[in-house]
Amino acid sequence: MEAQQPLANTPSLEERAYRIRRNALRMGEVQGQGYIAQALGVADVLAVSYFHALRYRPEEPYAEDRDRFLLSIGHYAIALYAALIEAGIIPEAELETYGTDDSRLPMSGMASYTPGMEISGGSLGIGLGIGVGMALGLKRKNSDRFVYNLMSDGELDEGPTWEAAMSAGHWKLGNLICIVDVNRMQADGPSTGVLNSEPLAPKWKAFGWHVQRVDGNDIAALVRAFDAARAHEADQPRVIICDTKMAKGVPFLETREKSHFLRVEKEEWQPAIAALDEGRTS
Repeated sequence: MEAQQPLANTPSLEERAYRIRRNALRMGEVQGQGYIAQALGVADVLAVSYFHALRYRPEEPYAEDRDRFLLSIGHYAIALYAALIEAGIIPEAELETYGTDDSRLPMSGMASYTPGMEISGGSLGIGLGIGVGMALGLKRKNSDRFVYNLMSDGELDEGPTWEAAMSAGHWKLGNLICIVDVNRMQADGPSTGVLNSEPLAPKWKAFGWHVQRVDGNDIAALVRAFDAARAHEADQPRVIICDTKMAKGVPFLETREKSHFLRVEKEEWQPAIAALDEGRTS
């Protein structure tokens, strides 16, 4: 089972990212709320992850020979659902059930409910530690599969994140790729005002990681970074620090000051989808 590679008749990664964004907006409209700004911002990362880098079978999402993709940030669930729908792991019809009773798509990610979701994120800072354990287990099985862990810059405030980072360096986990979504916004305001974690690259290097930092909304740059992370020969964990823009793709939402939990009025959902559609064709 090799990495997902684009074929001549398959959508481009840019098209995949557009569809992920559109799926997220449609789910948000169902409930009238959701972590939409994060979903729009991280869509390019998810498109490259699921349609270029990850090895998996949509019809068998827990096959032993899969790469593992961990969503450490449970409140980004709407973004992951949007990608899983686009990947064919979740039927598109379930989009309409987002956040409703008995749905497989709860507002905060829960692995026991959702096909393709590896862990139940939530308390920030737990994903990387779980990823270390998974990567160590796969390494001891002599597996060539990778563990990808998507986390937020807010999780860099948490001590367990750095304990896990140190452990990964100690165990030389070359099969672990951490993706840090740096959108510079937390529930209490801009990340630099809550707890400034910059400069990030030297910190990760000090823990023994191979480090790249890229524009997380530049698909070509992301493809190069993911390829380089997988191909890196040294036996060390790899981190891709992705600078993203909150609400990317919907200009009138990009400028909202309070964007951690974006307030979108009932009458704004369809204009948001229209703005996204217009950007796709312009």
